Amino acid sequence: MFDIGWPEFAVILVVALIVIGPKDLPRALHTVGKWVRKARMLAREFQGNVDEMVRQAELEDLKKQVEQARGFNLKDQLTEAVDPDGGLKDAFTIEDSLEDVEVARPAPQPAKPATAAVPPPDPAAQRADMTPTVPAPTQTAPAPEPAAVAEKRS
Repeated sequence: MFDIGWPEFAVILVVALIVIGPKDLPRALHTVGKWVRKARMLAREFQGNVDEMVRQAELEDLKKQVEQARGFNLKDQLTEAVDPDGGLKDAFTIEDSLEDVEVARPAPQPAKPATAAVPPPDPAAQRADMTPTVPAPTQTAPAPEPAAVAEKRS
């Protein structure tokens, strides 16, 4: 704001001492101090009022934001963003009259007859069922001996 350094302050004191005089200088400084104190109090009060107005304005903005958040409806917002003219919704709606459509229903299945309790199978019989069966070798005619083959040739 004001940039008053020590040299400027010394010049002001010397001028005040010459103009006012040494006898009235303390009383003049006291009066100047009162005026400076009042000016600072007014500045502080003004700054406090401005800060209070800013806080109230911010609170009003926050209240508006809270009210908007309370009234926010996600379903409506999504509908407006995805399908603003309602054409997509109309395409997927099912009409009330379904008389033209035949509904395929599964044929009823006959009830299962009641069966008597069957005892659990015998583990030994199960093992016997699990043994692999090897086919019997086929019988072929024995190969003729070499001497017999020679007799047939002669």
